[in-house]
Amino acid sequence: MKYEYKFQKILKLKEREKDEALSLYQDSVKNFEVVAEQLFDLLKKKENLEQYQLNELANGLSIHKIRHYQQFISNLEKTINHVQRLVMNARNTMNWYEEKLKESNIEVKKYEKLKEKTYQYYLQMLDKTENMHLDEYASVQYFHRGGN
Repeated sequence: MKYEYKFQKILKLKEREKDEALSLYQDSVKNFEVVAEQLFDLLKKKENLEQYQLNELANGLSIHKIRHYQQFISNLEKTINHVQRLVMNARNTMNWYEEKLKESNIEVKKYEKLKEKTYQYYLQMLDKTENMHLDEYASVQYFHRGGN
């Protein structure tokens, strides 16, 4: 008699959903890292440009170059603001997929726990049946020997 888990197909489906959720979560983490790295690079670029402008101002800088740097910094700040929104969206997406992954893990664990419990019950019933057969066999042997 072989053990068959009655919810095996559901368990496999839940495991597949969990694997898909893990894949989507990993993709969202990569996307977040890319966008966050882009933001970091832009902030570093702005900081370097401002430092360069301060050094140039100390050495004497024409009004035309000051305007040019200010325009460039202004455009850079707009880009930074845009990328900050992208980072926030990527973080929210990553958190959402993380929640879905947690939910999938919980579902799989529920079915695995149920499978373990039903398997333990199956083993107990198997043991009980085996003991019952042994008792019957012993009784038959006893009666065949004459009940000494």
